[in-house]
Amino acid sequence: MTAKPKPLDITLAPLDNARLQNLCGALDENLRQIETAFDVTIGRRGQHCRISGEAAQSRLAARALQQFYEQSSEPLSIDELQLGLIEIARNRDVRSPHSPTQPNAGLLTRKTDLHGRTPNQATYLRNIQEHDITFGIGPAGTGKTYLAVASAIDAFERDLVSRIVLTRPAVEAGERLGFLPGDLAQKIDPYLRPLYDALYDLMGFEKVSKLFEKQNIEIAPLAYMRGRTLNHAFIILDEAQNTTPEQMKMFLTRIGIGAKAVVTGDVTQIDLPRGQKSGLIEARRILADVRGLAFTDFDASDVVRHPLVARIVDAYQKHDSARPAT
Repeated sequence: MTAKPKPLDITLAPLDNARLQNLCGALDENLRQIETAFDVTIGRRGQHCRISGEAAQSRLAARALQQFYEQSSEPLSIDELQLGLIEIARNRDVRSPHSPTQPNAGLLTRKTDLHGRTPNQATYLRNIQEHDITFGIGPAGTGKTYLAVASAIDAFERDLVSRIVLTRPAVEAGERLGFLPGDLAQKIDPYLRPLYDALYDLMGFEKVSKLFEKQNIEIAPLAYMRGRTLNHAFIILDEAQNTTPEQMKMFLTRIGIGAKAVVTGDVTQIDLPRGQKSGLIEARRILADVRGLAFTDFDASDVVRHPLVARIVDAYQKHDSARPAT
């Protein structure tokens, strides 16, 4: 029988009741977030905390308590808390501005602290900066699309490109487009909504709206790309696992002079008809040795969403790997 891990006791010093209140949050909500992130239980009496759980996880929780306590001169926002928890789980110091995974130059977006929060994310950003075509492949929540949009905005703000073009294949993921209300543009709009959300978050609604009016930003389904040549543009193909090989080839050959492209997708969530090859999988095989392209692979350890998302992704991966082959 395995012995139960001994609780870990820590004392938050120096005593500061205002910091303690900011650390714990309303109704100890911040402590609950730390408990969830590291699968531990935290008991607190004043500045003294007792952490119960697996030893390595308890040490991470203790580190989180100590680092957030130092940051708690002001109330902690949910973003600061959850992103900080993710970075601590990666065994990094959230206070360090010179993390080895942070790129040298910041991205010019509304999010002044935006950077790669995992080694793969940092590699992805460097690949985008250093290559004309970059592929980001991995599960949901790893920042593939968000960081690509941030890089596009950065390139636009630095006048490296004159416009941003975002596109996705409008594949029916169990739904039927024909039964949706409106014209074709209105039918496909929900498929493009994640791209709008990233733009609004990184640029602001008013600025994005003005750039749409000036046609400096364009969002369109992949079918609208046929026959075009995109010069001096930053082009992102999202959900690329749902392209056919013909669509992928069509997209990659749209790239013109002074253009940069990023292709993102999750090969575990293909919604193409049964038996139809994925253009993303085929492109990975065909283009593996082509110079000037870069591939970045993400996994569950790169998930930068709610701390529970990484566990959910990992659980599904374990379930899928244990499933007998058919």
